[in-house]
Amino acid sequence: MALENVRLEVMKTVEKSVDGFIDKYLIPVDDIWQPTDLLPNLQNENYNEEIIQIREEAKELGYDFWVVLVADMVTEEALPTYESWLMDMEGVKQHGASRGEQNSWAKWVRHWTGEENRHGDTLNKYLYLSGRVDMREIEKTTQHLINDGFDIGTGRDPYRNFVYTSFQELATNISHKRVGQLAKKKGNKMLAKMCNIIAGDEMRHYMAYREFVKTIFEHDPSEMMLAFQDMMKKKIVMPAQFIRESGDDIASAFENFSNAAQRLGVYTTYDYIEILRKLNSYWEIDKMTSLTDEAEKARDYLMKMPDRMARIADRIAVPQDQHQFKWVAPNGTL
Repeated sequence: MALENVRLEVMKTVEKSVDGFIDKYLIPVDDIWQPTDLLPNLQNENYNEEIIQIREEAKELGYDFWVVLVADMVTEEALPTYESWLMDMEGVKQHGASRGEQNSWAKWVRHWTGEENRHGDTLNKYLYLSGRVDMREIEKTTQHLINDGFDIGTGRDPYRNFVYTSFQELATNISHKRVGQLAKKKGNKMLAKMCNIIAGDEMRHYMAYREFVKTIFEHDPSEMMLAFQDMMKKKIVMPAQFIRESGDDIASAFENFSNAAQRLGVYTTYDYIEILRKLNSYWEIDKMTSLTDEAEKARDYLMKMPDRMARIADRIAVPQDQHQFKWVAPNGTL
């Protein structure tokens, strides 16, 4: 049977568990938090006091912090790209067999999108109210990122896609959590709470996607191992890899944003390495048997990769010079 057909059969098998994953890892609309729960409610009489508090607390946050928060928000706002990419995976159908029926995979993607949508919405409103950034420049960057799309090296292959989402959801959990910790240190409890709650969503999503991969390993271990190796060889690129400022070329802002994140310790090369260690451990690839010779070599490669990457990372210095973004004025003031 062709590899594509095997994948489709495995996807159909895993799909039987997807509704259970939705119940376990996603939260019903009426029960989950909404941005208004974390932001000033303009229907309340004291809304102006809360906005003043946001603006005062925002003054304590430094330049690199604002760069990272803006880029994190823009990454979340490019959600239309991510949804359309996931909906195009092999095995995902827009609808089920009868009119109005949802294919379980499509249902997962839509419900996941609904939860993720709140993240960019929350951070966007916070940035707008803070008065510390140029929202028009940020909005142009967001539109560019959606227009430019992205290429994460997965094609339509669900195996590779789920390796990517497992990795990326944990990366965003780390990033949002660290931003929240920095905000809290500066006395910004409101922003800290936002980031921590968003990080909690990302952790739930990570736990779901890693289960997808674990289940696929049970049904098609050799091909899943080869897909895992292929993604790590190519390197997991961030969703914002093509980020740019107005008037600049595609992807021109990513390296400077990444450097700011590393200087802050929000997301570093060592975090990347640690995520790979966690995935190797959770999927227990060292204990897998009945692999093809090629898959065994892939497994050995993946097991050695974290230590090899750590040795390289020890020799790389993070640039300390700050790039001047159009999004943020020097020292985080306008």
